[in-house]
Amino acid sequence: MTASFSGGEVTSDGGLLLLRQADRQLGLSRALTAALPDPRDPDRITHPLLTFVRQRLYGLCLGYEDLNDQDHLRLDWAWQTAAERDQALASSPTLCRWENRADRQVAWQVQQILVEQFIRSFGQAPGELGLHFDSTAERVHGKQEGRFFHGYYGD
Repeated sequence: MTASFSGGEVTSDGGLLLLRQADRQLGLSRALTAALPDPRDPDRITHPLLTFVRQRLYGLCLGYEDLNDQDHLRLDWAWQTAAERDQALASSPTLCRWENRADRQVAWQVQQILVEQFIRSFGQAPGELGLHFDSTAERVHGKQEGRFFHGYYGD
């Protein structure tokens, strides 16, 4: 009898494939890809723009808000499957260069797509839609819930 606890080639992001299916149904990554500019030379592209978008979108959805983890995740077979690739995905420096090319117009286009996606999610217009903003930077006093997510650290 042999016991092994090494785990082998496993992923900690099993929900990623469910996320990919939701994205396929919504078409969000394809809509974003269609709207984003790609000034790269087509003959020198290793990672298609759609792969960048999926890698970043899925990463944000799964709590990988920065790019540090992408150097490890790019080799994960579940991530490659979700991005519909059979090879390593883009590295964190590659994704960083891509993100840093974005300007105000790109940000506007992304926001427009997200708003349109939100509107399409309703069968009919809702009777009321509430938007809650707190633009103050006033110091929070006491030990209120959520106090660490307001203003600057320590406020």
